[in-house]
Amino acid sequence: MLKEIQFNKIVEKLKSLSNFKAVEGMAKYGITPKKTYGVSIPNLRKIAKEIGVNHELALQLWEMDTRETRILASMIDDPELVTEEQMEEWVKEFDYWEICDQVCLNLFTYTKSAYQKAIEWGGRDEEFVKRAGFALMACLAFKDRKAKDEQFEKFFPIIKRGSTDNRNFVRKAVNWALRQIGKRNLNLNRRAIETAREIQQLDPKSAKWIASDAIKELTSKKIQHRLKKK
Repeated sequence: MLKEIQFNKIVEKLKSLSNFKAVEGMAKYGITPKKTYGVSIPNLRKIAKEIGVNHELALQLWEMDTRETRILASMIDDPELVTEEQMEEWVKEFDYWEICDQVCLNLFTYTKSAYQKAIEWGGRDEEFVKRAGFALMACLAFKDRKAKDEQFEKFFPIIKRGSTDNRNFVRKAVNWALRQIGKRNLNLNRRAIETAREIQQLDPKSAKWIASDAIKELTSKKIQHRLKKK
């Protein structure tokens, strides 16, 4: 009964923060959930902070299937309790880029299966499952400070293969992963630039864009200066 009361209060709070002008704006950027209240990410983070970690409530919020309840679910779930089965169930339901990136950023990155799923999903064909693989690589690159270089070096062959996918939401995530890994340290920067130059030799337009954009950032004075100071 208490769980139901809490759930209903959260839904009422989301409704009270509805902003349908924001919904129109989101659509322009490819954020196209089936149902949304137009609540901002900062407001969702405030609600999540008030709730705290709650695995059961997260599962309940996910099942409601609105943009806000699903993003909120990713913010309050306990990564220690997230199983591979749950990750597979959720990733199959990603149908626009924001939910994919938010769940990877807020939750999947902190699970024990994160590196495994990055590799698995990066090789899958479904558009947003594949994006999730590369989004995970990117998030791990700037979130997991203790990871060894070898863990990221395993991603380079998958990034190279993924670079030939011309789908916009995939190629942007491939580019994101390559750039973030290349910004961790000088060794990975060198390896990422080498991979980008290999990608540059491939035929698809997506590959050439991914490579040139990554090389431009990773060889920039700003990034090189920051990495040499580490």
